[in-house]
Amino acid sequence: METELKAFIHYLIVEKGLAQNSTKAYERDLKAYTSFLIKTKKLVELETIKKSDILHFLQYLNDSGKAGSSISRMLSSIRSFHQFLIREKYTTHDPTLHVEMPRPDKKLPKILSTTEVEALLEAPDTHTALGLRNKAMLEVLYASGLRVSELCHLKLSDIHLQMGFIRCIGKGSKERIIPLGQMAARALDTYLQESRPKLVKRQDHDLLFVNHHGRPISRQGFWKMLKQLALKKQINKELTPHTLRHSFATHLLENGADLRAVQEMLGHADISTTQIYTHVTKVRMKEVYTKYHPRA
Repeated sequence: METELKAFIHYLIVEKGLAQNSTKAYERDLKAYTSFLIKTKKLVELETIKKSDILHFLQYLNDSGKAGSSISRMLSSIRSFHQFLIREKYTTHDPTLHVEMPRPDKKLPKILSTTEVEALLEAPDTHTALGLRNKAMLEVLYASGLRVSELCHLKLSDIHLQMGFIRCIGKGSKERIIPLGQMAARALDTYLQESRPKLVKRQDHDLLFVNHHGRPISRQGFWKMLKQLALKKQINKELTPHTLRHSFATHLLENGADLRAVQEMLGHADISTTQIYTHVTKVRMKEVYTKYHPRA
């Protein structure tokens, strides 16, 4: 199925216009799927793949300890692949028909309190060029709710400090405009004036945030920096770059923001994705009530 898989990936890139990370996720899922079929069926012909093979693969994933959300994503990838094969006339049947999605894990996103966010934002050493960059990245991430990949791909032309907003190209190459608060704008301006010229040196690119070599900073580089700063401030929660995005959305809703506005700023296609943050705010309200009400 190597030829068909390559054709599908080409379709995702050229016709669907999916981002590189999304395309790679599809490819990883489908390589795991095809490898499993080859291992269990020995000789794989598209017409011989049955519903039972799909169910067998899902059971294998479950037995391997995969989370329900991961299994759902992989089934979605497999379903898209088989639907593509039918459209392109590689095969005439879809073995994923009537295969139900696993029930997703109901896990609420981890967030930081406003006090923890303040501590994290104050953690960078602003006497150094890298410290000014770190301060600007954290301020922008918390002020905008960007995904870390979106943050790392920001260009100089995406920043409009006088107008107070940034332009972001998100999933599916969709553009959105996000307001930028005064604190973030100030940190960003300082970085642009005092830090970036020292870091970029002779590198020829227009990406906003760079590493100590003057090259574009990676998601892994940002994650490493974030963990070091959290350790410095003794923030012992499980922390990822997405934690600040979750905190951004939750804190907005806690302070009365409109759900639709938060959806637009986050770049969610479906408001049901944004609604999980309303559950977070309810859980937090219950915790506060239990802790502080004398008769709780």
